[in-house]
Amino acid sequence: MIPQALVDLEVADLASDELLVTESMASRKILMIEKSDAFLTLPGGLGTLDELFEVWTTATLALHHKPMVLVDTDGFYDPLLAWLRDLTDQTFLKPAGFDLLRSVDTVPAALDLIESQLT
Repeated sequence: MIPQALVDLEVADLASDELLVTESMASRKILMIEKSDAFLTLPGGLGTLDELFEVWTTATLALHHKPMVLVDTDGFYDPLLAWLRDLTDQTFLKPAGFDLLRSVDTVPAALDLIESQLT
């Protein structure tokens, strides 16, 4: 899934098995949520965090009930998780909402967790 603006910049993998082009980044995230069975977040930058929070926010609003797993390789997300726990302690994030996002430290553990939640 890629917005047309990135296709225009020649960023798209035109040889991929399936290429879904959207009008915008916002419509890309909507389509991503609709078409996904689960969400696995690897270490990344702002785009990764944007997608993580979009997926997580929609889950807390019960707009989907799909597994979400954060892969915290080598403690990459430890500072973020500490901040989120603090938000929970300050009641800006409900504990049930915090618990929707699971965290593991390897991709195999993430896949095992997702598989166990889908069956």
